[in-house]
Amino acid sequence: MLKLYGGAFSRASIVKWYLEEIEVPYEFVLLDMQAGEHRQPEYLKINPIGKVPAIVDGDLQLWESGAILLYLRDKYGKAPLSPEERGILAQWVVFANATLGPGIFVEANREKEMPRLLTPLNEIFERQPFLLGNEFSVADVAVGSILAYIPIMLKLDLGDYPAVVNYIKQMTERPAFQKSIGGRS
Repeated sequence: MLKLYGGAFSRASIVKWYLEEIEVPYEFVLLDMQAGEHRQPEYLKINPIGKVPAIVDGDLQLWESGAILLYLRDKYGKAPLSPEERGILAQWVVFANATLGPGIFVEANREKEMPRLLTPLNEIFERQPFLLGNEFSVADVAVGSILAYIPIMLKLDLGDYPAVVNYIKQMTERPAFQKSIGGRS
């Protein structure tokens, strides 16, 4: 069975959300981050960087939430993807981790970056319910998790982005979100 390693309040919850969405059984291995379990030799064999999340799926050991999400989509997704489709999913997953997260959660960036990031997202969600159209995808887990943390962690005014607010509501009401990230708030 796939093992997911994470801390109580870590990005492992994003991977949990996707595993719940795609209904892949997994064992969650809770590491006591305060006690430094993520820095012990046994865990460093899985992730030499000592960060969470990480997974072990058979012989594969993989870390970084975005890489894990894309791997899970490739391995357990319902239909194979073309290189173009994979590229678009990767674009959104990398955007979530490398651009959206730092743009929103790094306070020094927020004032300048928030309108640059949320205005085009708001326009997308005015036209369609999900990032890629009418179907939920791993891109929604990556971007939706970052956006869902805004009201949980930052309490920012999103009044200028009503379609983003509606999207966050839609994401946070999903049963798989409730079983994973929803329990954090």
